Amino acid sequence: MDLVSGLLILVILIFSAIFHEVAHGFVAEKLGDPTARLAGRLTLDPRKHIDPFMSILLPLLLIISGSPVIFGAAKPVPVDPFNLKEGRKDIALVSLAGPLTNVFIALIASFLIKIFTLSSGAFLQSGLFTPFIYWILTKIVQLNLLLAIFNLIPIPPLDGSKVFALILPEKEARVYLSLSSIGIFIIFFLLLFPIGGFSLGELIFNLLSFAEKLLGI
Repeated sequence: MDLVSGLLILVILIFSAIFHEVAHGFVAEKLGDPTARLAGRLTLDPRKHIDPFMSILLPLLLIISGSPVIFGAAKPVPVDPFNLKEGRKDIALVSLAGPLTNVFIALIASFLIKIFTLSSGAFLQSGLFTPFIYWILTKIVQLNLLLAIFNLIPIPPLDGSKVFALILPEKEARVYLSLSSIGIFIIFFLLLFPIGGFSLGELIFNLLSFAEKLLGI
């Protein structure tokens, strides 16, 4: 992959992650918690969201290394659960907002690809649909699906853990969510070292391939 392609992928990933985080804050406010807005995080301004390691360094290293799985994240939007009206249920809704936003973005981009493809003659003649635009839209689909799938993994602190916690008794849910401080190390370990034939990276890749096929990408 050349430098320009790598940088474009990084930009798409950063803004996809930003939309993900803004969605968390937006839904949290609708459910009674204005913390994200008061912190100035309900904005698409990258300066408010970029984390030097998770938003730039980590995905850049994955891109350069040719990793089949590329992911990153923006700074988590602050949410005060004590402001939410229905406790764990609202936390789960706030958590789902991010991945669902990424799925929505992927659906829009895939729809545009379908429109351009079905009308390829007219768009090609007008110069509106070029291989470059097709590549950009395809990467938007892939990266947003990847962010959605990755964040729905039920390992704290990922969004999927807050949803999974809903089916646990309150005491067990607290213990389970307390793994957030070491969860990122668990995730990296599972990505780097398959256990008993289970590979987290392979699972994510297979789910991504399945989702792409569903969207016809």
